[in-house]
Amino acid sequence: MFTDTFCRRRFMQLGFGSLGGLALSQLSASQGKPRHHQPKARSVILCYMSGGVSHVDSFDPKPLLKDMHGKDMPVDILRTQFDNNGKIMQSPWKAKKYGQSGLEMTNLFPHIADCADDIALVRSMTADFSEHAQGNFYMHTGFPFLGVPSAGAWVNYGLGSVNQNLPGYVVLNNKTGIPHGGKSIFGSGFLPATNGASFFDLDKEEVVSRVQPRRPLKEQRASLGFLKQLDGAFAKRSAAEGDVQSAVENYETAFRMQT
Repeated sequence: MFTDTFCRRRFMQLGFGSLGGLALSQLSASQGKPRHHQPKARSVILCYMSGGVSHVDSFDPKPLLKDMHGKDMPVDILRTQFDNNGKIMQSPWKAKKYGQSGLEMTNLFPHIADCADDIALVRSMTADFSEHAQGNFYMHTGFPFLGVPSAGAWVNYGLGSVNQNLPGYVVLNNKTGIPHGGKSIFGSGFLPATNGASFFDLDKEEVVSRVQPRRPLKEQRASLGFLKQLDGAFAKRSAAEGDVQSAVENYETAFRMQT
């Protein structure tokens, strides 16, 4: 199917899709071209809620819902396991404009409203499906299927870690568990596995104590050296040499985190 329109969203999809070619060229952050300006950001923090609060109850109010409250949907909607196509319901929260920018949000977040002029709100993101796992892949990778690097993996690949003794990309997981789609939504895809996320379960034992050495460092160093020899011999006979090397590098990072 072809269309004469070339919208901004389609342009972004094609642009980000071409990023795969960059990975295949084996570019490194240290060998990149000189920057045209001094970057200010040193890290990226994403607070992600899988199945979070409704957009119409938070930062994307829809005044028309008030006029249509209690009425049937005016268009046919595909029935899924998540809805029963009931009556239209208006938001129970009142919306108004905040700050000099006039950013519209509901009174569900009174304290966030005080920071309205410091927020860059994106309302143009859409998806063509309602299934959670597929939506999570789309959110984190830009594609609704496995095998594509997550946004965090791309950042780690492009910027690296400011401390080589620490992973450059971490996921702080709580008792709610990994979102639908599993750990692959935070994975490295076709990038080297060292760019994928390291997971920390914050609701279990103290995170810092878990990286303390359980065996003498000298003994661990000897074990890693032997393991590296075995992995190196296997990599020479395997088509997955890059994956094996990434695993070795992950072992080394884990060791350095204890020293």
